[in-house]
Amino acid sequence: MKVNFGGFVSISTVDWRGKAVCTVFFRGCPARCYYCHNRELLTGEDLRDIDFVYGLIEASSLVVSGVIFSGGEPTMQPEALMVLLKRAKSIGLQTGVHTNGIQPETLRALIEERCIDHVSLDLKTTWDRYNNLMKGSYCNDVKISLNLLRDAYNEGHLPELEAVITSIRGFECEIEEIVAQVTGIPVVIQQGVLPGEIPLSNDELRNVAKKLNIPVRIRSREEGEYGIEGDRCDRTTGKRERGVLTNSRK
Repeated sequence: MKVNFGGFVSISTVDWRGKAVCTVFFRGCPARCYYCHNRELLTGEDLRDIDFVYGLIEASSLVVSGVIFSGGEPTMQPEALMVLLKRAKSIGLQTGVHTNGIQPETLRALIEERCIDHVSLDLKTTWDRYNNLMKGSYCNDVKISLNLLRDAYNEGHLPELEAVITSIRGFECEIEEIVAQVTGIPVVIQQGVLPGEIPLSNDELRNVAKKLNIPVRIRSREEGEYGIEGDRCDRTTGKRERGVLTNSRK
């Protein structure tokens, strides 16, 4: 079996909050979001044997507690993703996927097979702008993914879930509406960084978060990731369980 391979990070402390993990990047994604951080992985081909990719994971397993699959869009290669997730779990690693949600049936299969511990769902914009932003008819698939992931999370079949919203200057007003679409899921507001544009500052991100009246996490280049609830800012790494932010340190 081959993997359209995009790269590998042997140890990362930013891809899964509170954990040191290795990260596997799959190449290929049909969406064309203009702010994508990994545009070089949207297209192209670098086919590697699945045993090669597993070997990278296995070599890192002595120093990490989990593995994240990202991209590109990892769910576009469902068979390879399933095999690697199961192999990773067989050697005691926790497993996670970063996804844009355009392949709900792949996510459903991963949940049913109990081979996934964490999902970070990248939510792009409000539903009425979705297809235009992603340059394709993906909105309904993302809605299906959101609902099945939320159900699995609330029923205890998916241990960890977060909705990641990238905040771009000029579109801050959308965040409240996006959050209303994802009730019941822990939310991360991520600082969007575009070439030639000034990103939202931490103060601006905090002001956006405070208006939501729910616990959220903010992720920025300047200050890393931290939690905020109402007008109280938690400078610890925090811990969220079922959407409630606490002050415990990892």
